[in-house]
Amino acid sequence: MTLQALLHRSPDVLGLAFVAVLATSATPAWAGDGTWRDIGNVGRDVLVAAALGVPLARGDTAGALQAGGSLGSAEIVSLGLKEAFPETRPDGSDRKSFPSGHTAISFASAATLQNRYGWKVGLPAQVLAAMVGVSRVKADKHHWYDVLAGAAIGETAGFLITSRRDERVRVMPWGDTSSAGVSVSARF
Repeated sequence: MTLQALLHRSPDVLGLAFVAVLATSATPAWAGDGTWRDIGNVGRDVLVAAALGVPLARGDTAGALQAGGSLGSAEIVSLGLKEAFPETRPDGSDRKSFPSGHTAISFASAATLQNRYGWKVGLPAQVLAAMVGVSRVKADKHHWYDVLAGAAIGETAGFLITSRRDERVRVMPWGDTSSAGVSVSARF
């Protein structure tokens, strides 16, 4: 059976892959800074590969292009903000702490997968993206608010640029200067 056939028949394969990555990741009891950095790097790379690879494996060219747009947008916004608001990292290594680019890309990937293929693929991706954010704080590369900003950038890019493959149910985050939330619409 080809990868495309496997993913078409069972989108849960992606979820199982994410669970496997999480299960084999380091536990907080023995994870040092280097391990946390590795978790963040591997988690980000798995999510990017999934966001681009799942649509390609399914023959969903539009989904792959939308994923590329989401990832590219999150990266451009993150890099722009790093230049506009130079902040020293907690470890003092440079002044590119705000926002977390790893987290932005990870959440853009997760939001793209969730919006395009539904919660069965999206939920494990969101959990892994959250793990990437935690790893960046634990590795002393970011403050918690850097990660929160990165997550917001990624989620926004993923949900705004990626269209739902099945348009019957749509989940869209929203926000203004005084509040934020999630809007859910369904068509019967």
